[in-house]
Amino acid sequence: MDDNMRLSTLALCVATLSGTFAPAVFANTPDAAKLTANVEQKVIEWRRDLHQHPELSNREFRTSKVITQHLESLGLEVQTGVAHTGVVAILKGAKPGPLIGIRADMDALPVTEVVDLPFASKATDTYRGQTVGVMHACGHDTHVAMLMGVAENLVNAKDSLAGDVMFIFQPAEEGAPAGEEGGAELMLKEGLFAKRKPEQVFGMHVTSSLPTGVIGLRSGPAMASEDSFTITVKGRQTHGSRPWGGVDPIVASAQIINSVQTIISRQVDVTKAPAVVSFGAINGGIRSNIIPDEVELIGTIRTFDQDMRADIKVKLAEIAELSAKTLGATATTEIDAGYPVTVNNPELVAKMRPVIRSVVGEDNLIEPGLITGAEDFSYYALETPGLFYFLGVTPAGKDPATVASNHSPAFYVDESALKVGVQTMTQLALTALSAK
Repeated sequence: MDDNMRLSTLALCVATLSGTFAPAVFANTPDAAKLTANVEQKVIEWRRDLHQHPELSNREFRTSKVITQHLESLGLEVQTGVAHTGVVAILKGAKPGPLIGIRADMDALPVTEVVDLPFASKATDTYRGQTVGVMHACGHDTHVAMLMGVAENLVNAKDSLAGDVMFIFQPAEEGAPAGEEGGAELMLKEGLFAKRKPEQVFGMHVTSSLPTGVIGLRSGPAMASEDSFTITVKGRQTHGSRPWGGVDPIVASAQIINSVQTIISRQVDVTKAPAVVSFGAINGGIRSNIIPDEVELIGTIRTFDQDMRADIKVKLAEIAELSAKTLGATATTEIDAGYPVTVNNPELVAKMRPVIRSVVGEDNLIEPGLITGAEDFSYYALETPGLFYFLGVTPAGKDPATVASNHSPAFYVDESALKVGVQTMTQLALTALSAK
């Protein structure tokens, strides 16, 4: 997940869960709370082991072995090596019915941990040619551990399942290394849904932006698309004392930067959906008295509407080209397409919101604001109706608005939240596959 994860509802004063959950209202399904109580300590132990041994994107070799060993011990059909290190398992229910998918991401980040924990990461690896610390600074260790727990719960409840479950342990959500493919897009490219597509797909993400055990679920667009761009502005070098002797790409770049701001402020309908275009780097020139040949501009586009996303890309390239041309320079725009908009299927959310509420209670289920961070769960949700929610992990007595955010070296997870994640996901699956 992208590190811009702050939820706009942080101002809400939401009580943390005391550990006692409202009973499920679905009498025809097994008791998710009892199932979860039996695996809670295992989930915590798995999480601590994975946290102590984090692995970067497309390098989750040990992680996949831990997952595979557990899934095989449950008697599941397991496929390994999917999208490099991904693991997929199928649970067949006792009765015929639909296939649902549940996804957890596996990778860690090039971050050096500063949290004082007995199982803190001391791992290092090479990232972009540098030796870096490696940490589960976004909580993917908890996602894996919770889905391992959900898998055990559903295996123990399989006699009541009218349908099947696809457990998806996905590598490289944080982005594949340069020159490699990875993540959800590659799993789908390799045929994850080709043989049999799930009728629904579920996922969750821990966040420090909510108190422990509080669930954030939003219908429709929930997280932004993410596209990065590079604009190369070419002029003609000349001495800084004689600017008329060349073409200044720095001035042309300034014109481009200013003009691009009108895309959001004047050219897109922000009442339909918000959008952001930001420049993050400007590279060009080496001396105060030399006008360079070339300047490079690097930035990001965030949107919540796929049509708007495409339109902004076209406008960005046009403005860059024409702005440079008026000053005698040229500009070429390259856009690296990132993750699509993460959209929660409204019908699925309407059906499943009461299910989550039955687990956590009315006060602990909120609808967060739009999140301009991006998430590659979006690829699955483009293929089939998806539901993606957030699980708060900031303990009582701490202000979610001020604690270290996801992707921080000080990111901290209150492990008492894990049972909430396991129970909610278990209950969603049991409900989706309940006999009609």
